[in-house]
Amino acid sequence: MSRGDQQRIADILEAVERCRRYLPALDGEMPEMAEDAVERNLQILGEAATHLSAELTAAHPEIAWPQIRGFRNILVHQYFGVDSATVRDVVESHLPPLEAALREHLD
Repeated sequence: MSRGDQQRIADILEAVERCRRYLPALDGEMPEMAEDAVERNLQILGEAATHLSAELTAAHPEIAWPQIRGFRNILVHQYFGVDSATVRDVVESHLPPLEAALREHLD
């Protein structure tokens, strides 16, 4: 089953929301669980972004699409080198502009 841009945008926005919701838990009683949850949603986000159409990604040159795909690959293949401060920075600094750009394309 092929998923179109609208479905992938919805996947990305859901992953962004979950990351935002889980972020405070990184400082809570079970930070490892929260970190796992955030990293998993960043993987989903990166995978969905990889499959967005060229037209959609070209419409937003301000978004670092190659870095989004690359970070997904780091999370999956170089998981042992992932720094929690980097994960936090991605969620706090880089997801809001991505979310704003993609919300423009919702039906």
